[in-house]
Amino acid sequence: MGRLVYSGIASLDGCTVDADGRFDWAAPDAEVHAFVNDLERPVGTYLYGRRMWEVLRYWETAPTTADADTHEVAADYARIWQAADKVVHSTTLGELDSPRARLETSFDPVAVRAMVDASERDVSIGGPTLAAEALRAGIVDDVHLLLHPVAVGGGTRFFPDGLRVDLDLVEQRRFAGGVVHLRYTVRR
Repeated sequence: MGRLVYSGIASLDGCTVDADGRFDWAAPDAEVHAFVNDLERPVGTYLYGRRMWEVLRYWETAPTTADADTHEVAADYARIWQAADKVVHSTTLGELDSPRARLETSFDPVAVRAMVDASERDVSIGGPTLAAEALRAGIVDDVHLLLHPVAVGGGTRFFPDGLRVDLDLVEQRRFAGGVVHLRYTVRR
């Protein structure tokens, strides 16, 4: 049985993007990127909203071998991402240009929970908007938060306003560049 995992990067003031929608401050260095790759290896399916899909679909055609222009850690992530299935939740997208992706026009927490329970691998939910729906429905099992040493002063929050989520810290790690990884299980 898989687990539904909400993973993301946030500023110290809890934002995934700043007020202008930028996240350039969140680019991982090689150490953090390699760690993220290891976090993603157990994932068999990614759940995205439209915006997260548009950002991450770069990896659909990213190089899977290292060369002068592509670092091995990036090539490794491309292999991980390309091997996984994707479910994109959007009412505005018409078609997806990926053989391993399918489109859903609504988020059905009961169907998502059934998919996770039937999966042999973990399912990752990406993006704070879609994750908020899963958090509100009480179907998220684990939260992986990578905190970056920057306060951006506002933007889209990692956790939605108006929702209490009780968490148990089960793992933490500090990286040389000041990023901190926190892994929580959701207390039910």
